[in-house]
Amino acid sequence: FYPKQTYFMELIQKHITEILLLLFLIVTFLQSGIDKVTDWKGNSSFIKEHFKNSPLKNSVPILLAIILIMELLAGALMFVGIFHLSTTGAKEIALIGSVLSALSLIFLLVGQRLAKDYAGAMTLAVYFIIAIFGVYLLSK
Repeated sequence: FYPKQTYFMELIQKHITEILLLLFLIVTFLQSGIDKVTDWKGNSSFIKEHFKNSPLKNSVPILLAIILIMELLAGALMFVGIFHLSTTGAKEIALIGSVLSALSLIFLLVGQRLAKDYAGAMTLAVYFIIAIFGVYLLSK
């Protein structure tokens, strides 16, 4: 190994837990965001039906757009954050992406609770725990 490669490998080893958490969240949020972009109509009609009896029923398109932007931005920031973490050890961008992913999950949780989809809300807890653990590790 050259000195730069050794330094790069040391940074990856030092931050492997954070990198793996970020990869998990990137897959989760980018896949969800890309799915919304590629099948906007399908997602929109599903969500409208899901929220037909909730106070959010008339706001579905704008709320879906907000979640889409948050998911794509969180995924992109975490992707760039992995690069910074692996090359310089800087955590700030990854932290912002992780915080944004946690906020997205809170928004989704509010929606699930208002739709009285308690099982759906419960499944978000797993993702939220992972996101918060990432925030915790990256803020240390």
